[in-house]
Amino acid sequence: MPEFLAELVGTMILIILGGGVVGGVALNQSKAQGSGWIVITIGWGLAVTMGVYAVGKFTGAHINPAVTLGFAAAGDFPWSKVPMYISAQMIGAFIGACIVFLNYLPHWKKTDDQIAMRDVFCTTPAIRSPFSNLVSEIIGTFILLSGLMFIGANEFTEGLNPLIVGLLIVAIGMSLGGTTGYAINPSRDLGPRIAHALLPIPGKGGSDWGYSWIPVVGPILGGVYGGVFYKAIFEGNYTVFFWIMSAIMLIIMIGAANSELKKGRTVADKVEEQIN
Repeated sequence: MPEFLAELVGTMILIILGGGVVGGVALNQSKAQGSGWIVITIGWGLAVTMGVYAVGKFTGAHINPAVTLGFAAAGDFPWSKVPMYISAQMIGAFIGACIVFLNYLPHWKKTDDQIAMRDVFCTTPAIRSPFSNLVSEIIGTFILLSGLMFIGANEFTEGLNPLIVGLLIVAIGMSLGGTTGYAINPSRDLGPRIAHALLPIPGKGGSDWGYSWIPVVGPILGGVYGGVFYKAIFEGNYTVFFWIMSAIMLIIMIGAANSELKKGRTVADKVEEQIN
């Protein structure tokens, strides 16, 4: 199988099963409606597992631009292949989202919650705070890339790696994903968001383009830093790029913390004014 087709198919499988589990939980009159976050995180973990099993022998199953860029930044993947891989991932994610739409055809018109419908395709933060949401996506994807490299450094029984990768996705979702819905994958969010905008979904509302940059930029930053961090800390390869990325991460983290602290002080001041 050509590498382009493999990444396309692997990402398509990821979105069919991942978006599919969200549809089952979120859409009205689904038998899985209301089954909760644990079901969603396990569903996404298994979605990744199946995508990796399907095409891992052809491409290593990146099925995520953040993984492709993280491996390239770490020197473990040729930059010349990056545009082809990312293009395939975006197309696969869009196709997968369209298939999810078709699977739930009768349920869209039964659902009047526009956010729930959009969540089947892309992420929505639990608390909308752009700087903090960006940090959450960076941290989640940093753990993803670091974890993939940890897994790659160990030997497992043949065929077990995809299952371990799926468990990593479940762990990230359960531990860190409650803030933003853990995109940790630009194509997983942007491809289906485009599908949401284009598909004739009854009463769907907007696609929240104002937020859409966060699940793209955050995972890219986190993925790239995860790759170079592993090479520096675990293999002693301290490059100039590692130090630049470390400085960028520190600035973002301090900025986000400072922003939230200012919000907290503003709220406290208002409460004190009301008391006085």
